[in-house]
Amino acid sequence: MFVTKRIPYVMLVVLMTLSLVLAACQPAAPAATPEPVMEEAPTDVPPEPTAEPAPAEPELGSPERPIKVLFVPSVDAQAIVSGGEIMSAALNEATGYTYEVSIPTSYAATIEEMCASPDDTMGFIPALGYVFASQLCGVDVGFKAVRYGSSVYWAEILVARDSDIQTLDDLAGKTWGFPDPGSTSGYMVPLVMFQDAGIEIGEQVETGGHNQAVKAVYNGEVDFGTAFYSPPLKPEGEDSWVEGDSPDIPDDLVESCAVNEDNRLYCGDWRVLDARANIREEAPDVIQKVRILTISAGIPNDTLSFGPDFPADVRAAIEDAIVAFSDTEAWDESIGHQDFYNWTGIDVATDAEYDFVRLMVEAAGVSLEDLGN
Repeated sequence: MFVTKRIPYVMLVVLMTLSLVLAACQPAAPAATPEPVMEEAPTDVPPEPTAEPAPAEPELGSPERPIKVLFVPSVDAQAIVSGGEIMSAALNEATGYTYEVSIPTSYAATIEEMCASPDDTMGFIPALGYVFASQLCGVDVGFKAVRYGSSVYWAEILVARDSDIQTLDDLAGKTWGFPDPGSTSGYMVPLVMFQDAGIEIGEQVETGGHNQAVKAVYNGEVDFGTAFYSPPLKPEGEDSWVEGDSPDIPDDLVESCAVNEDNRLYCGDWRVLDARANIREEAPDVIQKVRILTISAGIPNDTLSFGPDFPADVRAAIEDAIVAFSDTEAWDESIGHQDFYNWTGIDVATDAEYDFVRLMVEAAGVSLEDLGN
C-alpha cells in the first residue's frame, strides 16, 4: 500500500519541473512598437498656384466687339463710307450697340467675311451674293430693298449712242465691260441672257463697279457694258413706267438731259435713275453718249442679311431700328442716296423669294469660285 501511494506524487513533481523548464525555453514577447509621430507641415510654404480663368469675350455690340456692317463695293467707296457712317450712328443711338462699317474688296470677299464671322456680321448683299452665302454657310435674309415702290430691279445693257449695235445678236464677238463677277445685274443675269440667246461674247473686262462699267462705255474702252437698271421717274400726271415700256429716255428729250441745281440728272421732266446717273458729275452728257440697248426680266432686290449665328435678340433690335431709320430724312443721306444704293425704302424678305436666282445659278453652272476674290 505504501509503494502505490508514492509513485503518483513523484510523477507530479516531475511533471511540474518539466513545465517550468519548457516555459523558460519560450522566446520573449516582442516589445511594443511606438506610434509614429506626424510632423506638421511648415507654415511658410506658399500654396500651389491655380490657373487663371480665361478672360470673357467682350459683349457683342460693345466698343471692344462692334457689330460688323458689310457693304459690297458696287458704287463709289466714299459714298458708301460716308453713308454707312450715318446709318451706323443712327443704329447706335437707337440700339446702344457699336457698329463698324467696312467694304470688302469684292462680292466674293463679302460673302466669305460673313461666313468667317457668323455671329457678329450683317451685310448689304445683292441677290446673287445672298444665294451663295445662304448655300455656303446659312446666311439668313432679313430685308430687301425697295426702290421707288418696286422690290425688283433689272440689268441693263449699255452701248454708245452712235454704236451700230442694235440687237443682242450684234453683241457676238464684242468686248464686254462688267462690274464684278459677283454682281447679279452687272454680270450673272446678262451672262444667262447671252447663253439663252446662244451669243458668244468676245473679250470680257472686269471694270470694278457699276459706275466704272458705264464709264468704260462712255470712254469707248469696251463695245458694251452691263449695270443695274432702275426706271426713270416720269413727270407728275403721267403714268409711271411699267415693265414692257421702253427703258430709255424718249429720243426727243435726250439733248435736254443735264444735271440740275439739286445735283440730279433730268431729261426734260424725266429723272434718270439707272446706273448712268451715277457718273453725272464727271460726265453730265452721259445720256447723250450712252444709250440702253435692252434690259432683263425683273430681279429680286438687294438684301440686308445676317450671319447664320447672329444672336436673335440683337438682330430683332437692329431690325426694329433700321425700319425706324428708313422713315427719317437721314436715310436719304445714307443708303437711300442716289450715289449710294438708292434704297428708297425697305421691306421684309423671305428666303423663298430668291429661288429664281438659285435656278439661274444652277442653269449657268456658276459657283462662288467664279466670282473671284
